[in-house]
Amino acid sequence: MPDPWLSADDIAVHLGVTKDSVYAWIAEKGMPAHKVGRLWKFQTSEVDEWVRSGSAAASGEDESPGSN
Repeated sequence: MPDPWLSADDIAVHLGVTKDSVYAWIAEKGMPAHKVGRLWKFQTSEVDEWVRSGSAAASGEDESPGSN
């Protein structure tokens, strides 16, 4: 059975990040997302694989501990 399509809010909750982070990752890091009209939709399996591949932690990340 295929994964259900999730909204940006849903995928942000799934990953434990803000929706702003999700949108930034789409634009800057190639997070897998599909535009349906004006909305971004996500499949959990694609996003989980993207995170596991290390793409979410590409170099230049400013969110490391102590960077504040």
